[in-house]
Amino acid sequence: MIGRRVSYEFMSRVAVPLLSGAKGWRRRLLSRKGGRRTGPFGPPLECARKLKELTARHYLAGRYADGAVPVAWVTSGFPVEALRSLRFHTVYPENHGAICSVKRLVPELSEAVEREGYSRDLCGYARADLGSLAAGKTPVGRLPRPDLLCCCTNICQTVLYWYRALADRFRVPLVVVDTPFVYGDALPHHVAYVVDQLRELAEVAGRIAGRPVDSAGLVESMRLAREGTRLWDECLRTSLARPSPWTGFDSFFHLAPIVAMRGTGECNAYYRMLLDELKDRVARGVGGIENERVRLLWDNLPIWFHLRDLSTLLAREGFNVVCTTYASAWAEAGRRIDPADPEGSAARAYLHVFLNRDLPHRLSLMKRLCEEYGATGAILHSDRSCKPYSIGQIDLKDRLVEAGVRSLVLEADHADPRAWSAEQADNRLRAFMERFP
Repeated sequence: MIGRRVSYEFMSRVAVPLLSGAKGWRRRLLSRKGGRRTGPFGPPLECARKLKELTARHYLAGRYADGAVPVAWVTSGFPVEALRSLRFHTVYPENHGAICSVKRLVPELSEAVEREGYSRDLCGYARADLGSLAAGKTPVGRLPRPDLLCCCTNICQTVLYWYRALADRFRVPLVVVDTPFVYGDALPHHVAYVVDQLRELAEVAGRIAGRPVDSAGLVESMRLAREGTRLWDECLRTSLARPSPWTGFDSFFHLAPIVAMRGTGECNAYYRMLLDELKDRVARGVGGIENERVRLLWDNLPIWFHLRDLSTLLAREGFNVVCTTYASAWAEAGRRIDPADPEGSAARAYLHVFLNRDLPHRLSLMKRLCEEYGATGAILHSDRSCKPYSIGQIDLKDRLVEAGVRSLVLEADHADPRAWSAEQADNRLRAFMERFP
């Protein structure tokens, strides 16, 4: 146990920073020799190096976490603050699924789990996660075995069955926080219902960690979570500038800390660094793309495996995605977090997650984003892998068109390229761009 803890601390605090520092030195040396970002984009964000270091540290430390610290696998919209106060190492299978998608491993992992009887129509993240276990393969080396599984239904019902399958495989406790769907605003009995479940979570997690939740530690993790969401929101709002200092596609990668490390000092330190760099770019007039001509809204998850090609196609014609409903969701609900009321504010924040709210709210948010960010067009990704996010998009598109926002529904999949036709999508995007003067 002591040896595992020493290995865990060494890898997370010493080894990864040293390795990242060496890679950073090599990258800077190459940049002095003339290496730079090519294509229709502005200069790359310097913070990208720190982001890679932060992510690598998280996953490398995770290889040594089980047996050293309590480990929890959690859904992206789970109220994680109580786990932070108990010093759990958290693993986010959705974040791992995104990495698998970028590495184009999802078809191979999906086929492994489909042979076990799972449907190809299942969420690509779930297939990547379960397939990784079935194939014994992951791009991050190794995921630690969980002591606890934590699932919140505020993003979809698929996670409930997904985590039941994980609980059956690992034979560990599963805590489900069930969030009633919110029409308008959550009602008082909804909040009370979730608060009761958060108390049960604290009891189970404390039993596994071997100590009760510390109230001061919980307040501090709530404070850090609120500060992190505020910093993330400020980063996103730098795109109000013309030209935007980065793209919405950039934000898809840089949201990793607020998803997987929310409620930690490392997360917040990273966003302070990113915010300073974005503000500097705004002051110097440096854009995320070289010739920003049309500003767009993106709805739904990114198409991870095709993101670079897609962003290049748009950027060459001067089209910049400056706001996204997905990235904004991590800032929107976080505003409700209040360290003075840890349980009640957590219940309200996680009840009001974007995907747990009705279509009128979603339309209102999309219209507001278009107005604030000057987006005259919208691309709505109809995601085969995420049906809750994709439902109602035809109606949303029609309402946006009525509001003067040219809109396109683009059929794809956020994880699995087997449900994607690059040629068809490129033709539709080119036709869409021709509609703009």
